[in-house]
Amino acid sequence: MSDLTQGREGDSAPPDIKTIIDTESPFPPIRRVAMFRPFRWLSLGFSDFKASGGSSIFYGVCFAVMGLVLNLVLHNAPEYVSALSCGFLLAGPLLALGLYDISRRIENLRSGMLGSVFSMRGRWSNIGVLALVLAVVLMVWARASLIIFALFYNKGMPTMHGFLEQLFSLDHLEFVLVYACIGFIFASIVFAISWVSIPLMLDRDTDAITAMIISVVSLFINAPATMVWALLIVISVVIGFLTWNLGFIVLMPIIGHATWHAYKEVVGTEADRR
Repeated sequence: MSDLTQGREGDSAPPDIKTIIDTESPFPPIRRVAMFRPFRWLSLGFSDFKASGGSSIFYGVCFAVMGLVLNLVLHNAPEYVSALSCGFLLAGPLLALGLYDISRRIENLRSGMLGSVFSMRGRWSNIGVLALVLAVVLMVWARASLIIFALFYNKGMPTMHGFLEQLFSLDHLEFVLVYACIGFIFASIVFAISWVSIPLMLDRDTDAITAMIISVVSLFINAPATMVWALLIVISVVIGFLTWNLGFIVLMPIIGHATWHAYKEVVGTEADRR
């Protein structure tokens, strides 16, 4: 195992990025980034958002519309709205696949939203395996969410208005804590296996199992940075919900583009070994 600093495009790396090279490992080198490097990813994501024209807005509108439709259809069933809203976010890394491809196209001086829509072409088998894993996690989460509601509201489910009032009161603090803890466990699992794995499969056609392993290893190597990154994502999601999902039009594309840059900086290449 040896250490080597390596920048993008062969340039010298910033002092807060270090490449960890294991010449005996079949996996790509992993770069260790500084704790606050995620803010740089957001900056790069915003640059891609501006450079993409209307392509990124299209995906942002899709996120916002899905959230609005979910709230309209299930406005009288807060237990389902809560479960499916969180589940929708658990599937977010996969739904942002087109945004990763837009960033890849910008990086390679190519353009076109239509190509990003079909970015899974030729990779269905690999990305499909991860999609199946996320679907299983989503179904288990939905079931666990409904069980938590049933345990704390065993005399009948609340209305949406009543639920929101109770959510921000101290009378149901136990429910909020239990729901948040269980949700945190599911969100952590999804984040660990997907935060760089989907861009990796898109970019290098890596198989799903290998990509998930690389993603988890990258998370532990970059624990401080990934905690900051996860917190930034949570803040963006909260802002999106507080703006009646309209904030997702801008925030989700920026997060998606930033995720591509996180992958590019964290997962090294064979050139790093040489």
